[in-house]
Amino acid sequence: MLDIRHLTLRLGPQPLLADFSLSVPPGEVVTLMGPSGSGKSTLLQWLVGALEPAFVAHGELWLAGRALHALPTEQRRMGLLFQDDVLFPHWSVGQNLAFALPAQVRGAAARQAAVAQALASVELAGFADRDPATLSGGQRARASLMRTLLAQPQALLLDEPFSKLDVALRQRFRALVFAHVAERGIPTLLVTHDPADVPPGGRVVLLAPEPEPTAPQASHV
Repeated sequence: MLDIRHLTLRLGPQPLLADFSLSVPPGEVVTLMGPSGSGKSTLLQWLVGALEPAFVAHGELWLAGRALHALPTEQRRMGLLFQDDVLFPHWSVGQNLAFALPAQVRGAAARQAAVAQALASVELAGFADRDPATLSGGQRARASLMRTLLAQPQALLLDEPFSKLDVALRQRFRALVFAHVAERGIPTLLVTHDPADVPPGGRVVLLAPEPEPTAPQASHV
């Protein structure tokens, strides 16, 4: 379970979010939508422990029974998937995926097998030695997804990961991502501007900018 409890995010005196709480059970994808300035990206930054210094946050973050709000990014075990893939260009596809494997997967043979199995699960069998630059957009997206999942995240944050794909590919990749989330029981937050990205029957949380505080009006007698 991913739990955000009574979170207030401020930029100066103005709150982006005020007393915001949200629970995401294992395997569910909750979609965050809202206009620019509503706090979606800032919320993701806070979740991973990378909030910019200009912002101030008060609230609690719990994941699988652990309090995360005071932990550094590397201890939070949250996976991120962006609209741009994050494959390292100087490494092969297989090396990119192996980089994400946890330390308990030991030995070259075991790590190669884990990478090969991950690639095969997204129809990229035999791609381990390929240069990422030779992949299509859809292939890069699938490789990025598996690199994220190989790190065994306990929660997944999706920041408009489908927005740069064409319509047909977007539908296939959405279905692939949501199937992996359900199969692995990962609580997931999806940020998007496209209602078509929302899983069938999925919850949608609409974020809106908090209203500017108004100065009290002087009374005249």
